Amino acid sequence: MDIRISEVNWSQQQQTLSAIRREVFIEEQQVPKELEWDGIDPVCRHVLAQDLSKKIAVGTGRLVADGQIGRMAILKKYRQQGIGRDILNQLIKIAKRDGQSLVYVHAQISALNFYQLASFEIIGESFMDAGIEHVKMILHLL
Repeated sequence: MDIRISEVNWSQQQQTLSAIRREVFIEEQQVPKELEWDGIDPVCRHVLAQDLSKKIAVGTGRLVADGQIGRMAILKKYRQQGIGRDILNQLIKIAKRDGQSLVYVHAQISALNFYQLASFEIIGESFMDAGIEHVKMILHLL
């Protein structure tokens, strides 16, 4: 599999990025669409994972100006292959380039180990978001 992770512009890739998030969050995880589309995508940094051999988009993630990494979504048949780690690393690289001192995530409880392996630390108590249990995790970049 030949996967490429690249930073993309929301206005140029909105349809592709939205399709991945719709499939993962709205259809698979049953997140209400009004919670998924929060209106800030145009001002976020986005990355797109593409399977070059099949010429399809398979994953995405975004970075908010305050350092929040989120909306990380990988199509089901592409999970457990390191694509999520590569997306996360690319978003961290962008945050460092932009001068961020830390990044944070609101991690689904099922993804705690994924973020802990990337050196994120849990802060605070768990909370519910879109009917799914989450916890805030941070990673200091400096």
